[in-house]
Amino acid sequence: MTNKQPIRDIKIEELRKNCFRQSKVPGEFMFQMRVPGGTTDAKHLLLVHELAEKYGNGTFHFGTRQTFNIPGIKYENISKVNERVEEYIKAIEVERCGLDLDVDNLGYPCLAPRNISGCVGADHCIKANAKVPALANKIEKIIFPSNYHIKVNIAGCPNDCIKAHMSDFGIIGITEPQYDPSRCVGCEGCLRACKSHSTDALTFKNGIITRNKNLCVGCGECVEACPTRAFTRSKENFYRVLIGGRTSKKSPRIGKVFVDFVTEEVLLNILRNWEAFSAHVLKGSPRYLHGGHLMDMAGYKVFKEWMLKDIVLNPEAKVADRVNWVENEYRSNYNVK
Repeated sequence: MTNKQPIRDIKIEELRKNCFRQSKVPGEFMFQMRVPGGTTDAKHLLLVHELAEKYGNGTFHFGTRQTFNIPGIKYENISKVNERVEEYIKAIEVERCGLDLDVDNLGYPCLAPRNISGCVGADHCIKANAKVPALANKIEKIIFPSNYHIKVNIAGCPNDCIKAHMSDFGIIGITEPQYDPSRCVGCEGCLRACKSHSTDALTFKNGIITRNKNLCVGCGECVEACPTRAFTRSKENFYRVLIGGRTSKKSPRIGKVFVDFVTEEVLLNILRNWEAFSAHVLKGSPRYLHGGHLMDMAGYKVFKEWMLKDIVLNPEAKVADRVNWVENEYRSNYNVK
């Protein structure tokens, strides 16, 4: 076993059945196949079709976390499905994401880190500042497999189509707009775009555009609107990291900014500290708790200390001094009649 293998403190067969969700129909399960970043080779759809037709009920569900979900699998067919997906796991986890993982015919080793969800990113979208699938592959290598629960969503830009604000770790691709006044013709297209679509962070005075760095969210709308390329994206990719977002029957909440304008290297190093932080909070005994709950248990000060341990921040980086989450507590909705 490699050092990336999860703890084997229960029967391996029982642990690996965690990729199967029990159905309301007795004896039936739904199988979830990981698709980091929500993008993969179309050829794998043939396997999904085969599993759904041969072992499932003939239907297929696009998982809310962008997994390939195959419902209606009989208990007695679980081992056959696990055998059939061995090559898929090798192709995705080992060959594409570079995991140091021993793959066999017993299926996925664990479910605790949920599938990394992502938008299509800069490979296609003109608004995106980040190549999301490529980043998802790198993060997959860090968080999977593990005994500790974590949900990661990646958005290519602050439009946040993937709802990064509602995840344990929401990652948003941003840029630091670069302004060349010698190319500016004063058309004010960037001002109109920023005011209409973003945070109104630009002003125009004496023929020069000024950007308020405290208001700028790094979306790049000014870049898209500029006809003369007076505004361009920064050569360095930057990211905003939101923490603690979640849906809930009791207390849903939106994530808050943890770090801002960090480089990819800093981002990945921060995520490498997640397992150690989780082990610290849970005293080395994994429980199936959302990452946001672990943050609540530890408190932001302890969370920040562990997550930034041995991290060398880039000069542009910002770190939240404190985080004030606002929960939507349904029990207090006394105005709802």
